[in-house]
Amino acid sequence: MPKSILVHLPSEQQIRPITDGAISVAMSLGARVDAISIGYESANISFAVEGGTAVAAVYEMEHERALARTEAAIAVFEAEARNAGIAYTCKSLIANPAQAGEMLSATSRLYDLTIVPQPEYSHDSYDNSIALDILFGSGGPVLFVPYTHRGPLPLKRVGIAWDGSRMAARAVRDAMPFLNVATDITIISINEDQASTAPTSAAALAQYLAGHGMTARIERMDADRGQIQPTILSIAADAGIDLIVMGGYGHSRLQERLLGGVTRAMLHAMTVPTLMSH
Repeated sequence: MPKSILVHLPSEQQIRPITDGAISVAMSLGARVDAISIGYESANISFAVEGGTAVAAVYEMEHERALARTEAAIAVFEAEARNAGIAYTCKSLIANPAQAGEMLSATSRLYDLTIVPQPEYSHDSYDNSIALDILFGSGGPVLFVPYTHRGPLPLKRVGIAWDGSRMAARAVRDAMPFLNVATDITIISINEDQASTAPTSAAALAQYLAGHGMTARIERMDADRGQIQPTILSIAADAGIDLIVMGGYGHSRLQERLLGGVTRAMLHAMTVPTLMSH
């Protein structure tokens, strides 16, 4: 079971969903939580400001505002964590956006699980890019909590979005602590022939899980390429799934983030907490 959890507390987004979700996961797993919130300040002060004193004043004001945002986020989390009786630490950092992503992705590599908020793309925020930096840089499982989420995460009914890929297989192995305590497991297979005998078929995955003492049922559906993510969420809704497990597709090219279609769609429209591995 995961014993150490890193949580990214957004300083520019809603704090309640990630607070409620992370604390309930820590309570369920008996894990310690280290929460970090980052306040963002620009790498450069505008050259329109003249004079060293003026520049210093602008920098100080920006720094104080960033610090106030992180401290507000931490205050909410700390109050709830204390009430829940979990083991936790909180840290407030100030960094420019580029440094922030590198810092948190590196930090996450020595945690069993990292919990992050779903990017809220309708709201322009540096917090949106941190989750992706962690997903592609941590080397471990990342649990995304939807920004529409409220309350604890039950995590009893788990759905596996299975396509037989390396990333999906990694996600299944990373999700084993959750699968071991799940009361219901659904393998979601899109566009796979029911008679498939491939070594990575949905039936093969069910057999693999059975070897670990788990019973899983298979839900198969066909969908056009652009409808795979909505189909996964539709199955999840019908089955009352609490947690989706899936591979996170994407890579960086220079400064551009390229995401797989299903991953991109899930990050934009996430209705169920989702554990991704890359």
